[in-house]
Amino acid sequence: MIAGIIAGITWAIETIIIGLALAMTPFVSTEQAVLLAPFVSTFLHDAFSAIWACIYNGVKGNLSSVVKALKTKSGRFVSVAAIIGGPIGMTGYVLSVANMGASIGAVASAIFPAIGAALAYLFLKEKMQWYRWVFLILSLLGVYGLSYSPDINIRNFWLGFAGTLMCAFGWGIEAVIIAKCVQDDSVTDEIALQIRQTTSALVYGVIILPIIKGWGFTTSLLIGTGMLIPTIAIAALFATVSYLFYYKAISKIGASKSMALNITYSAWAVIISVVFLKDFSLLNPITVICTIAVLVFAILAGADYKELVSRKQMKE
Repeated sequence: MIAGIIAGITWAIETIIIGLALAMTPFVSTEQAVLLAPFVSTFLHDAFSAIWACIYNGVKGNLSSVVKALKTKSGRFVSVAAIIGGPIGMTGYVLSVANMGASIGAVASAIFPAIGAALAYLFLKEKMQWYRWVFLILSLLGVYGLSYSPDINIRNFWLGFAGTLMCAFGWGIEAVIIAKCVQDDSVTDEIALQIRQTTSALVYGVIILPIIKGWGFTTSLLIGTGMLIPTIAIAALFATVSYLFYYKAISKIGASKSMALNITYSAWAVIISVVFLKDFSLLNPITVICTIAVLVFAILAGADYKELVSRKQMKE
């Protein structure tokens, strides 16, 4: 559970930093830049994350194990999970935000634990008690409260709805596949991360960017854009740490509990913005209540009380 909470905290930091990058001039200078920014930034983000993961696994002497893992069935399924969760899930998120607004998109990105929990029950036989479902739903309502805007502008409902499904199912399915794969001794959480980020970056670079004709814009960002690339690289570093702890949590306590803990990032982002960025505009009753609700209910949704009681009894 601690690993899952750390994953949420570091992803909140990543979210804030990538938000700063997306607000920089190169991503908002033209209409084309605004349209390409989500895809190009995700490609650069995952590419840098793959590099950070490579450095980490290189220091730990895991790179040869990564190659061996790719030859196993579990390793190949991690690659499949990367495609489902990365390009498909993220593209769905972009479609949702573009066609139904940022607040709906945020909810789409947050309901994946509910989808994942249902899939984990069906395919991994992970039991989720009724009260944990209640806590999970309450935490999702808190996420919606944090992101809600009365100025919802729906441009294309059906395209946005399709994006919402792609995002929620993509990220939910990814977690379930990873949970199954890390049960294989040849695929540790560290190796799974390396395969995941490398596969995602390759798919973006080889397939998605050529389709949207984004390579010219991408290469233009590599020279003379000031702190943009270093900012994305730093965001990718925190993302790598977050994924490491997220995958570790999945391997230890299962997919459904880990996903519930992971969505606390939306609340941690508020806390970090207030404490470190001095954004006191967030200190309004709705935001404070929703932040507390997300943290409390998500942690309760990730806890298995029967297991805690049984462990306590064993110690006694």
